[in-house]
Amino acid sequence: MTELYRNPLATPDDLAGFRMEGDGAVSFPQGRMRLESLRPPSDGQAANLVLWCPEDFPADVRVEWDFWPIREPGLAIMFFHARGRNGEDLFDPALAARNGPYDQYHHGDIDAYHVSYFRRMWASERALHTCNLRKSHGFHLVAQGPDPLPAALDADGPYAIRLDVKGAEITFSINDLVSFRWEDDGSIGGPALAGGKIGFRQMAPLIGEYANLRISLIDFESIQH
Repeated sequence: MTELYRNPLATPDDLAGFRMEGDGAVSFPQGRMRLESLRPPSDGQAANLVLWCPEDFPADVRVEWDFWPIREPGLAIMFFHARGRNGEDLFDPALAARNGPYDQYHHGDIDAYHVSYFRRMWASERALHTCNLRKSHGFHLVAQGPDPLPAALDADGPYAIRLDVKGAEITFSINDLVSFRWEDDGSIGGPALAGGKIGFRQMAPLIGEYANLRISLIDFESIQH
């Protein structure tokens, strides 16, 4: 396995080149990146945010990061393999502006996968914890599995999050426990997506902390079945 990128997400300098979409605040009170919205949840989708890593990554990658839920309700998502719908760089100025509302990301002019792994916004989500994988353009729910993360009140992180993408197969794990595995055969939302940017999304009023972002090239044998 070849490491492509490593970022401790420990200081403001570590976010050079990162791009915030929406009214979000970043701080480092515990030596790790804390994300929160500057707007009240009553503002609805306008209160949500996305923080993009500036690097582009290839198709076959392992993405790892540590996560701490600090305050809920809310929701945490990782976007990956994000590009313009015609292959443009995600930051291409020709693409429509984005500032947080979810429909800009799933029915705008970008393609991406997005896994929601801390879904605690609504009572139904808090009653039964699941991780959801969606594919866009469109809002296609393509896979779902259990979420082992505790509520913020009982959380004792860090929780090791891992996303493996090899070819058309996507595997998502928390603390080495596989939540779901899905193969994109192209029958939903067009051909499998292949590379692009990653981004952290939060739904207000969630406060989450993140550290130790790593992206590596993987081979098929390195994915445990």
